[in-house]
Amino acid sequence: MSFVRIVALTSMAMLAFASNSLLCRVALKHTGIDAASFTSIRLISGAAMLLLVVRIARGKLDGSGNWLSASALFAYAAGFSFAYVSLPAATGALLLFGAVQTTMIGHAIWMGERLKRLQLVGLVLALGGLVALLSPGISAPPLSGSLLMLCAGIAWGIYSLRGKGSGDPTKVTAGNFLRAAPIAAALSLLSYSHITLDSAGVGYAVLSGALASGLGYAIWYTALPALKATNAATIQLCVPVIAALGGVLFLGESVTLRLVFASLAILGGIALVILEKAKP
Repeated sequence: MSFVRIVALTSMAMLAFASNSLLCRVALKHTGIDAASFTSIRLISGAAMLLLVVRIARGKLDGSGNWLSASALFAYAAGFSFAYVSLPAATGALLLFGAVQTTMIGHAIWMGERLKRLQLVGLVLALGGLVALLSPGISAPPLSGSLLMLCAGIAWGIYSLRGKGSGDPTKVTAGNFLRAAPIAAALSLLSYSHITLDSAGVGYAVLSGALASGLGYAIWYTALPALKATNAATIQLCVPVIAALGGVLFLGESVTLRLVFASLAILGGIALVILEKAKP
């Protein structure tokens, strides 16, 4: 794969991942769709797109995926949607990324990996940034939405850990989306009395599922084999930054000093852990 193609695919994937935050936030803030319906439509649309990609490029699905991973995927998608009822796009993306990376780092420590001194400094810095962001104050994000997004990040971290070495990642993701879709539909049925839909909200949910999620993951998994593990991890540091810029430019959100300093601490701390791990 040429360098230009790697850069193009990677850039498209990062834009897609950041767009999920923007699409979900604008749908839940500016349209009439409810969070459960957004989750269901997103997962169904994502499953349809991934199934199409697999059928075109990779043949049959062959029963890829499993129900435990699908449950983690659903927990992520549901927590993500309900959190964005109250959270700004930038704050939500930062909390999600911080929770995902902290979960994966925590798992590595649990499995016996020893952190170097600078990695410990980075981990403390990242956790301190999360605490500072959530500390009470005028500019603090809503606690309920923040906790939901942290849970979504933990669920996505678990999903990512379960997916390591489980086969073709696009096929596995397609299978898990197919399994998670009926779970989300069941959530919508349980909250039937609170369902509200409109064409704009449904459109944003379809875009989030089919393009930002389904096609975004397919593009990312195409580029991933050409990237070193360290490069892949550090590249994802830009997703909260892109989401923050998108929130300012397209949603009229403001960036507070608390968010800026918390972002520097969280992203900088995680970068220290990742980059120091890559050193021989």
